[in-house]
Amino acid sequence: MVIEVDVEPLVELGAVATGVRRYVTFRDGTFSGRDGLRGTIARGGVDWQLARGDGVLEIDAHYVLVSDADEMIEVQSRGLRVASEEVAARIAAGETVDPSEYYFRTHVRLATAAPRLVWMNELLAVSTGERHRDRVRIHVHEVC
Repeated sequence: MVIEVDVEPLVELGAVATGVRRYVTFRDGTFSGRDGLRGTIARGGVDWQLARGDGVLEIDAHYVLVSDADEMIEVQSRGLRVASEEVAARIAAGETVDPSEYYFRTHVRLATAAPRLVWMNELLAVSTGERHRDRVRIHVHEVC
């Protein structure tokens, strides 16, 4: 599955004992997956982040996909983005940075009540991500 998320500007809450707490709200977006599955991202999703002192960004995203058939899919995604100070600054400045220049991986769980998509409740997935100024692209891969 490929998920394209349009995001609002980053909101920083401030320093906590383990780093800087911040979050990014999801504006909208689209997704496409196997067997022609397609749809949009519901408003209200949030990626809570902890920017650690060692340059690692801890990611904890929770949001909803809505298929073209109006089926809802809950997404929980936890992981890490690791980038050098220089690469992180380029991403923050809105530059296009090749994803090979940083590490962006998450563990993904999906949940749905839609009978046609019940198989999603029984899988684990990992993702690779790409961060752009106002957009995130997530490539989700089922772990077999």
